Amino acid sequence: MNQDKVYLINKIFNNETIRTVWDEEQEKYFISVVDLVGVLSESKDKQAYWRKLKQRLKEEGNETVTNCHALKLKAHDGKYRMTDVVDIEGMFRIIESIPSKNAEVFYIKWHRFIYTKLITHYNIGLLILVFINIVKK
Repeated sequence: MNQDKVYLINKIFNNETIRTVWDEEQEKYFISVVDLVGVLSESKDKQAYWRKLKQRLKEEGNETVTNCHALKLKAHDGKYRMTDVVDIEGMFRIIESIPSKNAEVFYIKWHRFIYTKLITHYNIGLLILVFINIVKK
């Protein structure tokens, strides 16, 4: 992943920032795992929660941890630090791993975000055909 071709998008969820990155080369969104875990778990120490969850997922043989990438993202203090990120598929797998009352609300808000991005970039008729083909599989 070329760091120069990555664009940071901050999404707000329940007054918490979730750093989301668009990778132009791969045409994929990547989400900061620590931010996601922090919002869903409501843990006071989201870094520690992610370390423990990551360890548990590794022990279970979950591929989500293997598919984590590290990107330098701007932290709350303004400094850039290496941060674990996952793509959309990985994000949903992590959400499934965290018992949370926020998960359903997060799903809905994320789908709205993606829907608005798709509509602004693609023909709606084409999107419907793609969706029908996905559902048929």
